[in-house]
Amino acid sequence: MQHIPTVVLAGRPNVGKSTLFNRFCKKRRSITDPTPGVTRDCVEEKVTLGGRPINLVDTGGFRPKRNGEIEEAVYKKAFEYIDAADCVVLMFDSALFNADDEELINLLRVYQDKIIAVVNKCEGGRNESEGWNLLRFGYKKIILISAEHGDNIGSLADAVLEMLGHANRSASKIIAEASDIPENSAVRIAIVGKPNTGKSTLSNRLLEREASIVSSIAGTTRDVIEGEFIYRNRRVISFDTAGIRRKSKVNEDIEYYSVNRAIKAIDESDIIILMIDAVEGLSWQDKKIAGLATDAGRGIILALNKWDLKPEVNNQLNAEIDRIHFFFGQLEYAPVMPLSAKTGAGINELLNMVLKMYSQLTRKVETSTLNEALARWQAASPPPSGPKTRFSIKYGTQTGVNPIKLSFFVTRPQAVSASYESYIKNQARKTLGFSMLPISIEWKGTRKKHE
Repeated sequence: MQHIPTVVLAGRPNVGKSTLFNRFCKKRRSITDPTPGVTRDCVEEKVTLGGRPINLVDTGGFRPKRNGEIEEAVYKKAFEYIDAADCVVLMFDSALFNADDEELINLLRVYQDKIIAVVNKCEGGRNESEGWNLLRFGYKKIILISAEHGDNIGSLADAVLEMLGHANRSASKIIAEASDIPENSAVRIAIVGKPNTGKSTLSNRLLEREASIVSSIAGTTRDVIEGEFIYRNRRVISFDTAGIRRKSKVNEDIEYYSVNRAIKAIDESDIIILMIDAVEGLSWQDKKIAGLATDAGRGIILALNKWDLKPEVNNQLNAEIDRIHFFFGQLEYAPVMPLSAKTGAGINELLNMVLKMYSQLTRKVETSTLNEALARWQAASPPPSGPKTRFSIKYGTQTGVNPIKLSFFVTRPQAVSASYESYIKNQARKTLGFSMLPISIEWKGTRKKHE
C-alpha cells in the first residue's frame, strides 16, 4: 500500500491558510471569512501536486493565549497533525508579523527540517522586505505568495514536492492512507442533525480517531469534516456536518456557510444518518432535515443517539419507534437505530444497516419483473373508473438507481391521484426490494390509441 504524504498548513488566525487550501483544492472547500478563528477542525482533502497525490490539511489558527475549551482543542488538534506531517507550510501575514508568530516559530523549531516558511499577501511585491526579515529565524528559504491572487503558487508547489521527495517519515498515525479498494465502490454517508446531537462523536467513533472537535458548545463544527474507513471490506466515506438550526437562529455569515455546506453534503451522499437526541426527543427541525434527505432521494437512517441515557422501560424502543414514525408521517419505511456514539453501543448494527440500505439503493429491477408486479398491484387495487378519474397504467420501467426512480406510462397522467401514487410506491417497497427507500415516480402519457 503506497504511503500518501501529508502536507499541513499552519499559522496564526487570518494569515490565509484556508484561502491557500482552497486554491490547491481548486474549489471552496474550507470556509474563508475575515473573522479570526473561523477554521476549528482540521479539514483534509486529497489533492494532486505535480502528478503526486497528497493529503492536504488546513488547521485552525494558532493562538498562544487560549480562552475556553474550543480554542484549546483547536490548538491541540493542529499540533497532532503537525507532528504527523511530512511537510509543514508555515504561513505568515506580510502586513502583520507579531509576537504570536514568534512564539509559533519557537514552538515549531523541533520540526524545522520539514517546514517551508511562506509569507502571504505579497501581491504585486507588497511588503516583500518584511517577508525577507524572516530569514533571521534560521529558515533557509522564504517563499513570498498571494494565496488570493495566485502569485508564486507554482514556486510553493515545487518547494513542497522537493521536500516530499526527501521525506522519509513513516505513515501518518492519524490520517488514513488510500486502500486498494476502488473509489467507485465507496458508500458515502452524511451525518446530519441539530447542534449537539452527537454528530462529531459518531464521526470520530467511525473513523477511530479524533478528526472532529467534540464540545458541548453548539456550533463547534463549521466545515464539513470528511474521512474514510473500511467496514466489511467496503470503503465508506463519511461527512461530519455542522448542526442545522432554524433560519431564524442563523445570525452569522460563518454559520450560514456552515449550514449550506451541510445541506450540500446531503446532496453528495448516498445515505443520510439523521442524529436525534434520544433524551430531548424529536423536533420540527428534525422533520425539516429529514425532508431535505427524502427530497434528494437519499436513503435515511434515524439514529437515536444517547440511548444509553434513557431509563430502562419495557417496550420503550418499540414505543419510541412508533412515536417517530407518527411524527415523520411519510417516513414509516426509514429504519430507526438506537445507539450511543459515546460508548459505541449499536455502531455495528448501524453500519450493517448502511450496507443493507446501499444494496437497495443500487438495485436494478428488470422491466419484466416490474410489469408482472404492476399487474398484481392493479388487480389487487384497480385505478378509479369514474369519467373524470379514470386512467390505466400500461407498463413501467426503472429509470434510475441511487436515487430510485420509476417511470409509468399511463393513459391520463393528470388523473393519477396522490393516494394512488402512494399505493404504487408502497407496493414497490414491499415487493421490489426497496423497503427502506424513498421512491420517485414519473407518470408519462401514452398515445391515444391506448386509451
